[in-house]
Amino acid sequence: MNKAPSIAAVEAGKAHVEDHLSYFTTHLKASARPAVPDEPRLSIPGFAELYARNQHAHGHHFVVHQHNHPVAGCHYDLRLQISLTSSVSFAIPYGLPGNPNSLRPNRMAIETRVHNLWNHLIESASHASGSMLIWDTGEYEILPRQIKIRNDKMTDDEMSAASDADSYRKPGSARTSESEKLAEAFKGRYIRLRLNGARLPKKYTITLRLPSHDILQRKPPISSRPVRKRRRKGPDTTIHKPTPPLTDSDSEGIVTSSRRNSSVVVGEDDEAVAGASDDEAEDATIRATNAYTGATNSVGSVHQRNWFLTLDKNSSGFERQENRWVSVHAYADNGGKRQLGGFESFFVMGADVERSVVTGRTSSDVMKDEDVDGFMLRKMWRPITE
Repeated sequence: MNKAPSIAAVEAGKAHVEDHLSYFTTHLKASARPAVPDEPRLSIPGFAELYARNQHAHGHHFVVHQHNHPVAGCHYDLRLQISLTSSVSFAIPYGLPGNPNSLRPNRMAIETRVHNLWNHLIESASHASGSMLIWDTGEYEILPRQIKIRNDKMTDDEMSAASDADSYRKPGSARTSESEKLAEAFKGRYIRLRLNGARLPKKYTITLRLPSHDILQRKPPISSRPVRKRRRKGPDTTIHKPTPPLTDSDSEGIVTSSRRNSSVVVGEDDEAVAGASDDEAEDATIRATNAYTGATNSVGSVHQRNWFLTLDKNSSGFERQENRWVSVHAYADNGGKRQLGGFESFFVMGADVERSVVTGRTSSDVMKDEDVDGFMLRKMWRPITE
């Protein structure tokens, strides 16, 4: 009887499996830990059914991976299905925002390679790529850019549905799928995204916005730009030596700083997870198409563009009262009640605390299960709790 290939071999494209869903769910089932009180959990059968019902061209599956990388450190990868085979991906250094009154309301979301849809199923660990676990998974909705309130007594769901019909239904055609809406919103550089997951609160909604200076692609690193000499009044005795431009391999793991100068390394760190080959020709194709082997970049994704990610407070069920955003569960309006939702603030606490929503494992549990010893964790990461 042939032995099943290792997860590392499947991830690296060195082993082929016919049924990724069966392969990964078997592994996840064998690795699952007992349920922890008050910890969100999605059953293995529920996880499999969720993925299976989105295995078609108009599926709208999403996953948020916690990736504890030896170079990049802990970060979170958001992947959104765009077709039968592929997902557009963003690296979010500090995870998704969960506090409507945070002093740091904006997050970076950096485009990475377009991934294979089956990458959504992965929990793994290796010395090269660190640990990866499923922080949350579910189905996404693309909400219209603006909600048109036709009636003050309409519920949030009714308003979203009405605006959805106005914004996305083509005359004489069937309703536009969520993946088609995503493609349209992505190309329009503004995505209003509701994530219906097992961990995230009900109606959790974010916006992703691409600034105008990042529309085409990121600017080259400073060290690759020509050195300009400044004219001085006196004689210039400085010897100017131009810095050679960075090659593609040199630019892997670019350090990106936040407004508070807390730097994190993001970029090519997830390459080991997506099945990149050592073959130079294949690697060149991956870089040229910004898609891993087996995936198709059908939305024009550009590697390492920086998007701004913000919690959409109104759509998530919060209301501004004085100087704070508050969760309003029932708002009386002329004798009627409108359910607004909202949720208790949550904070993404990182690899030492967070557990997989599917197996209940921590990062160290995944390392142990995959026999990864002596992993050197990058200690720079700090949670945003303010």
